[in-house]
Amino acid sequence: MNQAQQNAAMQAMIQWLSHPQELGKAPAKIQCAGTFERYGMRYYLFQYKKSTLGKWLLGVCGGYEGDSLEHCGHIFSEMQEYDPATAVEQATAMVEMIRAYWMEQAKQAEEHKEHAGTFLGFVLLSDASWDRGQLIRDLKESWGLDAEEDGQEDREDALVFSVGEMMAALSLMPAPIPDGEAQENAKNNYMWPQAVPVAQAHRAHIMVAVLGKGGTPLERGKLFVKLVASCCRQKNATGVYTSGTVFEPRFYEGMSGMLQEGELPIFNWIWFGLYRSDKGVCGYTDGLKAFGKDELEVLDADAQPVQVRDFMASLASYLLECDVTLQDGETIGFSQEDKHAITRSQGVALPGMTLKIAY
Repeated sequence: MNQAQQNAAMQAMIQWLSHPQELGKAPAKIQCAGTFERYGMRYYLFQYKKSTLGKWLLGVCGGYEGDSLEHCGHIFSEMQEYDPATAVEQATAMVEMIRAYWMEQAKQAEEHKEHAGTFLGFVLLSDASWDRGQLIRDLKESWGLDAEEDGQEDREDALVFSVGEMMAALSLMPAPIPDGEAQENAKNNYMWPQAVPVAQAHRAHIMVAVLGKGGTPLERGKLFVKLVASCCRQKNATGVYTSGTVFEPRFYEGMSGMLQEGELPIFNWIWFGLYRSDKGVCGYTDGLKAFGKDELEVLDADAQPVQVRDFMASLASYLLECDVTLQDGETIGFSQEDKHAITRSQGVALPGMTLKIAY
């Protein structure tokens, strides 16, 4: 057992339990009760006591890749009594519950620039199967990626491999995305009338993530697009849930071709949402936060929807290509005469703070 990793997991568990919304203090007693593997990562079981004479309770912390001392955010306790006969089963259930909230956790992490580079998405499937071998071949033939797994036995439900200092992680999940999340967000895709019924009909999904701390946000984003585009070639792939909407697989794979032309795959990374207000056309981006940047909004523009979308796409491309960070009170434009005021305030179509760009 990796003692340094176990110690790191224990400290993380203590810190989590000490949060005011949990125990509000360090547990009176805590000890490691074993480990288990899930999605190619190691998880630590803990039994702890609120008070010296209290009952032993169950907690879990993970997952850890290899000898890493950083867990992937799966740390939780329902504060139920520890039972050695069912501890692994209960901990696994907690991990699965946490996984359902990964998208929201990723969005929260992206609020800070130091967390730029968080990429997570889901490829919707019509049934709970995948051709893992074909996926490995597609990664090689389309993108030159060798999906050689990192010293672990081949698993039918997961594919984890390194690309430089980045970690690609793909997992077959034999169930729909919980709580109707995919179909609700599919409503945002005004370009694909079938998005909602397709999302409603999916029966399983592939979870795709770029992990680790290596690579710039752009490098991590490019790897993410390559992974998802390769999954789109699975015969039972029906949709791609990422950036706040559900994309058509053919569209997503087609747009990924911009990478092969030396261009940034803006339309894979960012969803350009459009809607009408009483005063005009409004638009927003969903995806810039993965690069450590505020999302953009255009409000009440006297323009056609396609003009607003193209305007936002041009701005987003400029921000990413030149690594520009816009500030409240500045102006931006594409010529000396073309100036657009920037205001940073609470989002209208999105939660959190966004940059309002005058059209």
